[in-house]
Amino acid sequence: MSNERVYKMKVSDVYPMLVQKAERKGRTRAEVNAVTMWLTGYDEQGLQSQLDKEVSYERFFAEAPQIHPNANKITGVICGHRVEDIADPLMQKVRWLDKLVDELAKGKATEKILRS
Repeated sequence: MSNERVYKMKVSDVYPMLVQKAERKGRTRAEVNAVTMWLTGYDEQGLQSQLDKEVSYERFFAEAPQIHPNANKITGVICGHRVEDIADPLMQKVRWLDKLVDELAKGKATEKILRS
């Protein structure tokens, strides 16, 4: 799938799948929201507003209040790519979110996921 196609995907279409991935492993939607808000700086209302408006990934990250300063500490492999080596800044943010939810689903402690 091309990067451009990913950027145009609606977050509201993908987000339920991220939640399902976490819930299958005993985690909650609230925890997915927490890691998403940590990464993007959205509050609960802002996140829900973006989902309701059916924004693309491109707009979702462009309008994010602030990408967390520790986001660059997110490392590892997601979809066969090392997230720290992804050159495209927007694709890296998309994969950071995937990685955070993946770590959540694998049972990692929230404090460690949030690189506190």
